[in-house]
Amino acid sequence: MAGDDGHRNADNSRDHAKEAEIQAKLRDGSIKIYELEKQLPPVDAVRVRREFIEQETGTTLENIGIFSIDVDRAATRNCENMIGTVQVPVGVAGPLTIDGEYAKGSFWLPLATTEGALVASVNRGAGAITKAGGAQVRVLHDGMTRAPVFAAENIVHAKEIADWAKVHTNDLAAIAKTTTTHGTMTGLMPFIAGTSVFVRLEFDTKDAMGMNMVTIASAKIADEIVKATGARLIALSGNMCSDKKPAAINGILGRGRSVVAGIALSHDLIEKVFKTDAQTMIEVNYRKNLVGSARAGAMGFNAHAANIVAALFIACGQDAAHAIDGSTCMTTIDATESGVYVAVTLPSLPVGTVGGGTGVDTQNECLKILGVAGGGTPPGTNAKKLAEIIGAGVLAGELSLIGALAAQHLARAHQELGRGVKR
Repeated sequence: MAGDDGHRNADNSRDHAKEAEIQAKLRDGSIKIYELEKQLPPVDAVRVRREFIEQETGTTLENIGIFSIDVDRAATRNCENMIGTVQVPVGVAGPLTIDGEYAKGSFWLPLATTEGALVASVNRGAGAITKAGGAQVRVLHDGMTRAPVFAAENIVHAKEIADWAKVHTNDLAAIAKTTTTHGTMTGLMPFIAGTSVFVRLEFDTKDAMGMNMVTIASAKIADEIVKATGARLIALSGNMCSDKKPAAINGILGRGRSVVAGIALSHDLIEKVFKTDAQTMIEVNYRKNLVGSARAGAMGFNAHAANIVAALFIACGQDAAHAIDGSTCMTTIDATESGVYVAVTLPSLPVGTVGGGTGVDTQNECLKILGVAGGGTPPGTNAKKLAEIIGAGVLAGELSLIGALAAQHLARAHQELGRGVKR
């Protein structure tokens, strides 16, 4: 035993000496912080990098350094120059009854947020939906896009490039197929602006959100377009995709999964749950979500759809920047003989259940709560199921906020929770 202790002490001494040497090299610039994984195992690289940042900034990072996720995966696949994690509180709303094509049954929604009252709001909406029999949800369209931009010599050449791409759609789809066993190119749409030619490519990415997949395929397609037409490739993404920006083209054509969710509420349920009436809810939606959004020049017509999308995206390992797509949601309320029919239309939900952040341990657990972790059978069904769940969650959030506004309860609800947030 003494011999073993001696070996361990010697090993620790060597480890400390090596790390001290690395810290010195970080300070003099002979080693860059992104090179640490070449010198040390990922868990040690993260710690040494964090200690270096502590020294550089005079800050103690003891909480950022506490985490349970698999560092080997996160530091090599999800985050460069990793120093730890930022923890976001996760609450649950539900149970929420959903009657979709892919999501059927009762679900607890994991919502990662630091905004007080959000989970409570979604929870109230989920309760109303469940009492009313469950949200109807359908996926309307499924297709991830990438749009390379090319330069033409003149407008005649620009049209030749666009025409060639349309005529050879099947050939380009076959080229895309050589880059992936999981994705398929399903469409192509060219756009011309002067001598700029944008070729908007659309793909079925199965259970992956698919941006890496479609980018690699688009690169091969772009090479073929250049070779065949003499076009100059300017950028693999020309913003006609359109990625991580609210865009009318995504609202019209869709991007990722396009989802619609709706629920019929009775007069009695509206009065009991939301303490208001059908006509007031209709007027709030009309004057706030429709007229107010139009007058403001907004690209979405909703109360706070992105709030729920962001909370579910963060909890479930989706690309958080894509939460902006939730802001293009349109909320509608129709009068019925028995009350109202409330619906949300989300034209763009770039979501997946494999790849990216879905494999991070805590996020993967949230996907498991929803029963959508990993690939579906057949492929693509889990991602569609997740999209339907998010659509139903957004419906719950919209219902609750519209109801609170109709009953003049919003400020009071936030005040009771010690917040005072305005919308």
